[in-house]
Amino acid sequence: MEHEVFVPVPAERLRAALADPAQVARALPGFQQDAGTEPVAGRLKLRVGGHTITYRGTLRVTAREDGGYAVEGDATEARGSGTVTLTLTLGLRETDGASTLRFGGTATADGRIAELPADAVDAAAVRLLDRWAANLGAEAAADEPPAAAAVFETEIPPPGLAGVDSVNGSADADDVDDIDEVDAVEVVAGFPDPGVPPAEAAHARRTMIGRSAEEVDHAPPRGRYAPVPAPQTVARDNVLRWAAPAAALAVASAIVVGRALRRRR
Repeated sequence: MEHEVFVPVPAERLRAALADPAQVARALPGFQQDAGTEPVAGRLKLRVGGHTITYRGTLRVTAREDGGYAVEGDATEARGSGTVTLTLTLGLRETDGASTLRFGGTATADGRIAELPADAVDAAAVRLLDRWAANLGAEAAADEPPAAAAVFETEIPPPGLAGVDSVNGSADADDVDDIDEVDAVEVVAGFPDPGVPPAEAAHARRTMIGRSAEEVDHAPPRGRYAPVPAPQTVARDNVLRWAAPAAALAVASAIVVGRALRRRR
């Protein structure tokens, strides 16, 4: 078997990841390490076609003198007697700031996997190597120290505070809240007009603004914002117009009836 995988990680970072058994174990897809064992030893779920086979075994990655790596593994089916033996050579070369992993070697197996189609087994093996290389590159990239943030030193004040207390070279909290008041002072070449003291101008403007706001608060609104008068009701006048004669008629009737009763007695 021969297969190559491109990994967008520098070769030095990838070599460091291959030298760490813990990262090798985390990068292996479908692998679950057994408690109390050293990596890489545990259970591996392998998907072949529409079948899933679980193996229990170990995997070892060792450096070689030629700069490559030797990958050896052996496992047994968790629910069967089938076995798998893996012997691979792993080459690593620099490719434009990234890396290329080249796999070569052989694997022997019996049991359930030997009963499946050969093309499905080959596809499962290639997919396993691709995902393992991609995960190993992610592990190497995550382990890379972050770049130092650039620090720029400047004496230019932030844009939001430009023009505030330019004479003293500092800005108080009150000055920041009243940034709009700077428009009341004419500034020429970065200096306020000497004929209008900034403090008096600011105080006068604050007084006018406060007085205007108070007058607006107490004055009734006019124009389109004036309150709409309540509509006049005519039903009440109509009721009073008919109720007055009826009441007078009732009083007159009571008087007539009272006189008639007196005469009978």
